[in-house]
Amino acid sequence: MHYHLRLENIVLEANPEKKISDFKAFYNDYLNKKSQFDYNYTPYELKNPSYYDFLKIVLPKHVKTPKYFNTNEGKIILLHTIAHIEYSAIDLALDAALRFKDLPDEYYDDWLEVANDEVRHFEMLEGLLKELGSYYGELEVHTNLFEAMKSTPDLLSRMAVVPRFLEANGLEQNPKIMEKLNSNIDDFNQKILDALEIILEEEVDHVTKGDRWFKFECERQGLDPEKTYIEILERVFPGSTTKKYQLNIEARKKAGFSCDELKFLAKKDDCS
Repeated sequence: MHYHLRLENIVLEANPEKKISDFKAFYNDYLNKKSQFDYNYTPYELKNPSYYDFLKIVLPKHVKTPKYFNTNEGKIILLHTIAHIEYSAIDLALDAALRFKDLPDEYYDDWLEVANDEVRHFEMLEGLLKELGSYYGELEVHTNLFEAMKSTPDLLSRMAVVPRFLEANGLEQNPKIMEKLNSNIDDFNQKILDALEIILEEEVDHVTKGDRWFKFECERQGLDPEKTYIEILERVFPGSTTKKYQLNIEARKKAGFSCDELKFLAKKDDCS
């Protein structure tokens, strides 16, 4: 199995059903040691997201946000929003496993495992959308996660921005959504809660993987991880390091964030 070309085709595949089917076959072959790496492979150019031709793309401010979770419309908007995050995360994980070469085998193991998790998350959410008579693609989406991928073409910035910043933000946002669902609990909202609990638990693992490889690359380049992290965030998202974040301290500690990083992000004197 040609690892790089086959994986590139999966990343670029526009049809969600085929993308997921092809990935499952690829991942099974990978786990069974049927992969052949091409060390002369040149990564494809990041132009448009794989969903460019089948989703309705708008500016973030025009994407619907759910106000209430006790109506079918609110549930659909919520599920569609999270499903798009998870679908985008599939391509992010696959690109990380494809774009960066000459790394330990464990690196590729990690990011293909993350992609497999994201596929499962997407399928759970898509199934719930279908139960409500909706589907992925019914509502408008934005390209924020794809733009973050374009802005981080090197391993160091990718690991800092995607798992250690964007996905880490989910460690705070997910519990907030779960709290709102609990305040509007019904049988279907319980199904959404069950899915979000799985996603939150596995998000911690994904951030941990990003933390591991970010620090690996910092060590390889002789860089200070804490200083480098802040520098990258400010370069990719100007002004982001001056904000005060309400953090899920316990989850972030578990994922590898240092106390100094947490104090800086939360603008606090301690990390408790």
